[in-house]
Amino acid sequence: MQELILPILTSFIIVLISTPSFIKIAIHKRLFDEPSEDRKIHTRRVPLMGGIMIFGGTLFSFLLWLPINEMGVIKYLVPSLLIMFFVGMKDDIIGTAPVKKLAAHLFVAFIMVLMADVRLTSLHGLFGVREIPAWAGIMLSIFTYIVVINAFNLIDGVDGLAAGVGLIASIIFGFWFFYAGDRTYAVLSFSLAGALSGFLVFNFNPAKIFMGDTGSLTIGFLIAVMAIELVEYHAQGLPEIINNISKPILSMSILVYPLIDTIRVFTLRAIKGVSPFTADRNHIHHKLIDLGLSQKQTVFIIYFFNLLIIGAAVFAQKFDPSYSFIVIISSVIIIIQIPFLIKKRKNKRENAQ
Repeated sequence: MQELILPILTSFIIVLISTPSFIKIAIHKRLFDEPSEDRKIHTRRVPLMGGIMIFGGTLFSFLLWLPINEMGVIKYLVPSLLIMFFVGMKDDIIGTAPVKKLAAHLFVAFIMVLMADVRLTSLHGLFGVREIPAWAGIMLSIFTYIVVINAFNLIDGVDGLAAGVGLIASIIFGFWFFYAGDRTYAVLSFSLAGALSGFLVFNFNPAKIFMGDTGSLTIGFLIAVMAIELVEYHAQGLPEIINNISKPILSMSILVYPLIDTIRVFTLRAIKGVSPFTADRNHIHHKLIDLGLSQKQTVFIIYFFNLLIIGAAVFAQKFDPSYSFIVIISSVIIIIQIPFLIKKRKNKRENAQ
């Protein structure tokens, strides 16, 4: 159980103790996220770059408790993580053009796919597809890294949302790798979970500090690596508790909110003919707040939605993976329409009056 307890406690304590001091430094150095009327919810200046604590706590705990004989992919994971960290930090301080951020995401994806060989090679029977051609696996893997990294960056718009969704994801991934016997990724997952738990103490509404791109890019990258590794994990010898769960469906279910929100927003922006990286208030969490929900209510609804879909993925192990995927994705699409339908009816009533 040390793969679970020690990494969580270490990173949690590091973030819990160091964040108050960093908040004072951020205030003194005027490192604030300024409010804006067009798309940001907060109405006051909030210290930024709390992702430094997430990065530091996660990396310290991971390297401290990583099994001494395990190196392998870590040779490439840590340098890639550093790239994401510094790109996010630069964006938080002076801003970074979307094209340059995308270039950094691509560079990291190429390192992990072509050098670390952390990539997709199979869909494990989903829609009857098992092994996929090498070129298709490389393209799909690079696409996955870019989408997941950007997804966590995009959902960081409500106090506690990105950190909370990341916490849920890292805990589920951690338990999966723990039961699978993969100590390296179990330690990594629980190190991130501990850091995010400590950060949520200060980031939950009303937030005392924001993670910024420094945190969201770090979280997105690590979660992308975990998701791909879970899908690609060798199926033989897995314990019964996780053996029959469809790995592609489970990974997508763990990431359901950031993925569905990002795909929806990018699609709408493409239809309007604007850049997919153009900031707006068209995210699902923004629409929930527009209905009159508080930030706390909004994030708890999204947490529950995320856990509900994960539960559905676990329950779906009794059925054909393709059938289960269609049912789950259809349910997700229907559920996310609810706030928009409520908003539409609310507007009709107001107009009628």
